[in-house]
Amino acid sequence: MSESGNPKAWLRQRKNQQLVRENLRFARRLIAGTVPIRLAELLQILSQDFDLSIRRGDLQLLGNSWYVTHIGLLRLARRKRCRGIHVEAVDSLCDSTANRFVLKATVYPSKDSAGFVGYGDADPSNVSLLVRGAEMRIAETRAVNRALRKAYGIGICSAEEIGSNSGPMAPAPDAHKFPPKSTNGNGNGNASGHKVRDRLCQIIRQHQLDPELVKAYAVDFCGTKVLKDATREQVESFVQQLAEAAKKDRGALLCQLNSYAPPSQEVAG
Repeated sequence: MSESGNPKAWLRQRKNQQLVRENLRFARRLIAGTVPIRLAELLQILSQDFDLSIRRGDLQLLGNSWYVTHIGLLRLARRKRCRGIHVEAVDSLCDSTANRFVLKATVYPSKDSAGFVGYGDADPSNVSLLVRGAEMRIAETRAVNRALRKAYGIGICSAEEIGSNSGPMAPAPDAHKFPPKSTNGNGNGNASGHKVRDRLCQIIRQHQLDPELVKAYAVDFCGTKVLKDATREQVESFVQQLAEAAKKDRGALLCQLNSYAPPSQEVAG
């Protein structure tokens, strides 16, 4: 059947072509030049076969290689109508006193699937100081990522699986605006508040961080119910910490941010 006789196929192809062009455009921006043929060809495959988007944060660039992200994999699972994900600890390989954990994740892409299994490990030797104490959650993320990659045939590694890494990452093209920061009696409100907010948005764009996860992290860091209740000093301290963490070990920061993902971003079991 010709494309003209199959509107759905035509629309699908058109959508794929638009995504390829969009991803190549953002890739040229972050590389600041011509995209190497190897990267361009792989990006085209990832765009057409899996609908992965740089703009949405589905893909990261580390050391001249594409990496899929945890959020990108979960979005793919939703689009594919994944039936569920089961995660359990491998007790024989875990040592809670040493903060060493190994988790097993099983992804069920369809009702009759036997499941695709992936293992993830984390201990103080393969996570950064930023996420020390959260090794079990990191191991879970790595296990889920590996199982999802197997289930949907994604051959590239995920950003969270590689552990500590300080390599340059793809900058995000967009960042949500954060609410003006409360001065809480500290004076010099608007000028200083805008400067802090601008720096925060710059960090989000430069390191391609998820704005909503950064916001949740900021609330937790400042110890307030909402970000607007935080003092200027608290927000400035958070922004400084975020900048240092992103520069020192961005891979670990991604794991930290993913721990703030709301239940709505998880695939239902």
